[in-house]
Amino acid sequence: MKIPTLVIAGTGSGVGKTSISIGITAALQKRGLNVRAFKVGPDFLDPSWLSMASGEVCFNLDSWMTGKDYVTEIFARSCENADIAIIEGVMGLFDGASPDALVGSTAEIAQILEAPVLLIIDSWGVARSAAAMVRGFATFEPGCKVAGVIANYCGSEGHAKIISQALQAAGQPPLLGFIERNALPSLPDRHLGLYAAVARTDSHELIEKLSASIEKNLNLDALIDLARASAINLDQPPDGPHKSPANVSSLKEEIPGDRTKTKTAHRTRFGVARDEAFHFYYPDNLELLRDAGAQIVYFSPLNETALPADLDGIILGGGYPEDFAEKLSDNISMLQAVRDFARAGNVVYAECGGLMYLSKWIETISGDRRPMVGILPFGTRMLPKRKMLGYIECRLTSECLIGKTGDLIRGHEFHYSEIVENDSEKSDPAWKLAYEITGRRGAKTRTEGYSMGTILASYAHLHFGSNPAAATALVQAAARTVSV
Repeated sequence: MKIPTLVIAGTGSGVGKTSISIGITAALQKRGLNVRAFKVGPDFLDPSWLSMASGEVCFNLDSWMTGKDYVTEIFARSCENADIAIIEGVMGLFDGASPDALVGSTAEIAQILEAPVLLIIDSWGVARSAAAMVRGFATFEPGCKVAGVIANYCGSEGHAKIISQALQAAGQPPLLGFIERNALPSLPDRHLGLYAAVARTDSHELIEKLSASIEKNLNLDALIDLARASAINLDQPPDGPHKSPANVSSLKEEIPGDRTKTKTAHRTRFGVARDEAFHFYYPDNLELLRDAGAQIVYFSPLNETALPADLDGIILGGGYPEDFAEKLSDNISMLQAVRDFARAGNVVYAECGGLMYLSKWIETISGDRRPMVGILPFGTRMLPKRKMLGYIECRLTSECLIGKTGDLIRGHEFHYSEIVENDSEKSDPAWKLAYEITGRRGAKTRTEGYSMGTILASYAHLHFGSNPAAATALVQAAARTVSV
């Protein structure tokens, strides 16, 4: 089976990749095509819009976090019965985890899948120079095929003709469409990026406008033909078998579609926080948990007053608890329910926003402190500037909910808050830091991951695809609390 595929990349951030990817996805879906959308890199927000535009789950494709083999397998598995795949890139085409290699970049994903790249350029204020720009991107890395160009922020149809002629004269990929400046509706954003689609009441309306603009301004038939001309054979992954990152030595398995051996005898029941305040989850993380024997049920710390019945564990993902600090704090019955659940020795796993929710309080940017669950020995406060951004690798320095000492798992951090008034040593010496984190080149190794018994909370957004054994360990930890 072959799947027509387009990688929508840009010369850099801000050229319109997300708006155009959403618009193309929605326009194709409106034509009756079964569309699968993907997002390159560690992103939770763009996928929420792509999922809504396609009507299907949007998976992240990240070769640094999960390895090339995982990318090819999850792409193939997700595209079964699909008519076309749209892959939105990250930053510029060649930007990734390293300044001197392709790893983690949109270009590497295009290489792995042998998929054609549709390059979006900011054409405002350029004419023939556009050809020089495109030539640089088209020839920079062999094996990355730039098959066409979209000129965004174009001045007029005449301006587009000039760019098209310049590309043709220079022997570069053709201009396949242009979008005039301000022709696309703006997507709302905030400090971590876009608002998630689920957090907006006008999301469907915005997607409809993007779809209509794409139909009006781009030759969608030409884009479909381009995708079909380089259709990917799902029966034979284009780049063959791959190995996961060499330094992730504790991998138990590499293919997400075959995890039956990891299932536990008891089917544990996890409550996963999901609402406007908590919604940062990799969908395949939840799939890995299900395959390891977990039943997933969702609950809202924001809008509900009690936990779902018969839970064995709670997962609190990232999001925007700071934006809802007052409402979360006023929901006293839910705070007490989570507090009692944790103190009863049940499994509680939290990432980033979830860590903030479990802390003593959240201090908003205005200085207002709102009490939270209070099982962690510190408070958290928002900062006017970003505290942390980048890929990370975690080595477990002690046994915890997600593995044994020495296990490695990859992920990323992105937050504007920090831990303050940490009295873990004074309040309870049983708290330990379970992670040794290595970040960007030159960054100092640091400790993280607050662990005590059946509680584990960290700022790290971990991708279980880099070490599926972590999902199995978490499920087994919850299963053990049931038998106690």
